[in-house]
Amino acid sequence: MDEYQQRIKGRSFLRFWVGFFPRLWQFIKYSYFRKKARSRNALIGENVIISNSLASKANRNLYIGNNSSIDSSDIDLRNQVHIGNNVIIGKKSKILTTSHNIDSEKWDRKDYGINIEDYVWIAENVIILPSCRYIGYGAVIGSGAVVVNNIPPLSVYSGNPAIKIRDRKAVHLSLIHISEPTRRSYI
Repeated sequence: MDEYQQRIKGRSFLRFWVGFFPRLWQFIKYSYFRKKARSRNALIGENVIISNSLASKANRNLYIGNNSSIDSSDIDLRNQVHIGNNVIIGKKSKILTTSHNIDSEKWDRKDYGINIEDYVWIAENVIILPSCRYIGYGAVIGSGAVVVNNIPPLSVYSGNPAIKIRDRKAVHLSLIHISEPTRRSYI
């Protein structure tokens, strides 16, 4: 047994209850937000953490897999947004799915969607433009990046515009207690 498990088992009964109530409140709050988004026809997986503002504007174009944490409500839901399992999206990140044809006399709208695969980490203040339609399995996008192109699986991108920094060796499956990741293509 490792040190962390020993510390957990060594806690007093009082300390258990002191930690229980804040966790209970978080559980109730996020359960309500998931239910609210589902009532608006969004497909939301289990153990998803989303804000009230995202749940309030959710619609049938939003799909979020299991165990994902979306800490931003700046997601354009005019087109399909598929977010896989175990995805983390940081505060103030923006995902845009619609643009306009600047050469059109009628300013025609250009509709896109985005598919974010499993185990992706999008840090804070990232802007994902409509020209990016795919972020691959296990990719990491650094804080403040502006993503203009598709991101391949297991790669690390950062900058404005986002450029490849390096490849990622693996995702941390042992932290999530899942035996094997599920890879799907949604769009």
